[in-house]
This record gives sequence, C-alpha cells and structure tokens, in this order.
Amino acid sequence: MKKLVLLIGLLVMAAGLAKAQDVTVSENGPEIEFEKLVHDYGDVPYNGNGECEFRFTNTGNEPLILQKPKSSCGCTVPTWPKEPILPGESDVIKVTYKTTKVGQINKTITVTSNAKVNSTVVLRIKGKVLEQVPETLPEKEMEASPVNNN
Repeated sequence: MKKLVLLIGLLVMAAGLAKAQDVTVSENGPEIEFEKLVHDYGDVPYNGNGECEFRFTNTGNEPLILQKPKSSCGCTVPTWPKEPILPGESDVIKVTYKTTKVGQINKTITVTSNAKVNSTVVLRIKGKVLEQVPETLPEKEMEASPVNNN
C-alpha cells in the first residue's frame, strides 16, 4: 500500500513539473508581428518601380531568426535581415517585383522564422502592370532651303 501511495505521489509530482515546463515554454520565445501583410502597388507603369517593404517587430522576449523567404515566382525577389532581431526591435523584408510583364500582380512571399506562434507568415503583393507606352521622339521641323536667284 505504501508503494502505491508513493507511486501515485511521484506521478502527481512529475505531472506538475511537466505542466510547469509547458507554461515556461509558452511564455518565452520570439514572436513576429508585421505592420501589414498585403502591399497594393495599384497601377504600375511597365518597367516601373516594383519595390516595397514589409516592416515587422519582434514582440517576443528572445532573438528572432528569419530563414530565407520563399517567393511564389522568380519575378518576386525578397531580401531579409540575416542577423537575429532582438526583442522589441524592428526591421524590414524588402520585396522587388520585376514589372516587365503586363497584367495583374498577385504574388506571395512565405516568411519562416523561429517565432513561437506565427512561425510561418504569408505576405502578398498585388496590383497591375500597365501596357508599355511606345516612346515617341519629337520631330524636327524641316526649314526651307534658301533659294539662290543669282
């Protein structure tokens, strides 16, 4: 009987310690919070500026580390901070979209980090690349040749 009581006591104590570790793990760690998840370029001229930024903050209490973001196509190129982002600090993920394809823009950038809750965040860019306007050169007016009546 003593062994049974001792065994139950040890199990209750072990369960309590496991629960205490769960609480500690859930309270500590990095967290990523973006100011916006979508950037709308609106109408962009052909070969126009396709750059934008997604600002984020580490709202956790440990350093945040980003892995290489993955874009949905080769025309969308993200650049990201390679150094850990300390708690409370902010940084940006820069995105460049090559605006040489006419039509709608609807691309995604998947950001993976060591954040405790939102370890994967999907950012989106949208808009429309307008038709290329043909370049016209001004025409030079031709002057009449002077007539020599000699």
